[in-house]
Amino acid sequence: MKVLAIDSSGLTATVAVVDDTQTIAEYTINYKKTHSQTLLPMIDEMVRMAEVSLEDIDAIAVAGGPGSFTGLRIGSATAKGLGLALNKPLIPVPTVDGLAYNMYGCEDIICPIMDARRNQVYTGIYTFSKRAGINEGTKKFEPVFQVLKMQMAVSVEELIRRLNNYNRPVVFLGDGVPVYESTLEDGLKVPYSLAPSCMNRQRAAVIGALGIRYYKAGKYETAAEHQPDYLRVSQAERERAERERTEKTSVYLMKREDAAAVAELEYQSFSDCWSEKSILETLDNPQTICLTAEKSGKIVGYLLAYTAGNEAEIARIALSGEQRRKGIGSLLFESLKQICKERNINKIMLEVREHNSAARSFYKKCGFTVDGIRKVFYENPKEDAVLMSCSLAEPAFTGEQ
Repeated sequence: MKVLAIDSSGLTATVAVVDDTQTIAEYTINYKKTHSQTLLPMIDEMVRMAEVSLEDIDAIAVAGGPGSFTGLRIGSATAKGLGLALNKPLIPVPTVDGLAYNMYGCEDIICPIMDARRNQVYTGIYTFSKRAGINEGTKKFEPVFQVLKMQMAVSVEELIRRLNNYNRPVVFLGDGVPVYESTLEDGLKVPYSLAPSCMNRQRAAVIGALGIRYYKAGKYETAAEHQPDYLRVSQAERERAERERTEKTSVYLMKREDAAAVAELEYQSFSDCWSEKSILETLDNPQTICLTAEKSGKIVGYLLAYTAGNEAEIARIALSGEQRRKGIGSLLFESLKQICKERNINKIMLEVREHNSAARSFYKKCGFTVDGIRKVFYENPKEDAVLMSCSLAEPAFTGEQ
């Protein structure tokens, strides 16, 4: 079996072609250039020098994460593109598994660490067992690669605590070693060593060798299926999530440019979703109240209601999945009530599926009461509709305090 291997998960960019018995070619660079500049030229140069045709490879092994978000995206995109073009399967190899496999045959605790910043590391805990690899009746044996703790993102202090509990010598490798070496020295109570320079960084040949083992065990996927494993969200995503958590939601009268986003929410929310054209027609109707909820520049909910005389009937209301139970529905209702009062509308009506208990409970909290049942009103699936309404009229003065 012949495999093209790619690893750009860290500072090192490395590619290789390996088969079951040897490394045919390997190109590794650990310098200042970005992986987007180096990866494809490295592959081109390597296959040219080794006179290898990519058409002849059986699969593509790629370091699947964790690691640098940018590096992983570049490596995964390169592997996916080649896999789709060549119609070859992809073998995702966990990055820290590949790092640990550098220490083939080592019976100490093997601990690869990659700097994840914020005093955290990407790591796993491994060893090789020679005893488990002994085959009775023959002198030949193959050490068994054992995963004692699967890849994870933890603080350096937590990793040190776990390693001390094993009470066994530890060998470290990876780009996190120089960053946290003094912390390791201060906290470790067990003997430890550092892998030599020829073994302490990512190597595509190792990803390829381990990838062949995974492939034969059925651990592979199509190029279209592949996604890198980041283990945690990126800093940009964390900052965006924090902005979304703290920023306020605004509700305003829907604009025509909102229709496409509202139609997408319709598609996500309802089996009988309205088209963008239907939403625009509703918006153009003077007897409607159309509201949009926006947060962090993104439309997260909407409400469409028709009016007649002193009554309004809600035709559609929906929220994006991640924004439910965050008070946005209540904001839409309060805005609708305020507009209705300004237009001398004193009653709001709606209907809801009988078995949608969550929605019915929410509407009750918003002041709606049950008026009756409309039999077999809904399709896909067929179901009765519960009629509900909310009165906005001021209670009559009775003289009582």
